[in-house]
Amino acid sequence: MKKIYVGNFSFHMTEPELRALFEPFGAIDSASVATDRDTGRSRGFGFVQMPNDDEAEKAMAALNGKDSGGRALTVNEARPQAPRSGFGGGGGGGRGRGNDRGGNDRGPRQRREPRW
Repeated sequence: MKKIYVGNFSFHMTEPELRALFEPFGAIDSASVATDRDTGRSRGFGFVQMPNDDEAEKAMAALNGKDSGGRALTVNEARPQAPRSGFGGGGGGGRGRGNDRGGNDRGPRQRREPRW
């Protein structure tokens, strides 16, 4: 069974449309479009799972670079998702909000005059 990444498609593509794109190449276990957590809109990529590896290879070869709504599709084997660190996991970025809590090399925040 192969999991296939499909990227750079229209933000209006639906899961049935994604499935229909791959159906000519063989059986499909699932097709999913990644959506934004806040808005529910498509993020322009998704995944298709095909049980037959040979059919999946043919689909990837045929669809990679194919025009879909004026955009060239990116189709390849999905890589495992990298582990993400949560709030306590040492990841994250940014320099903070300017408060004086160690590690901030700008010093304490300067008070500003009101703008009125």
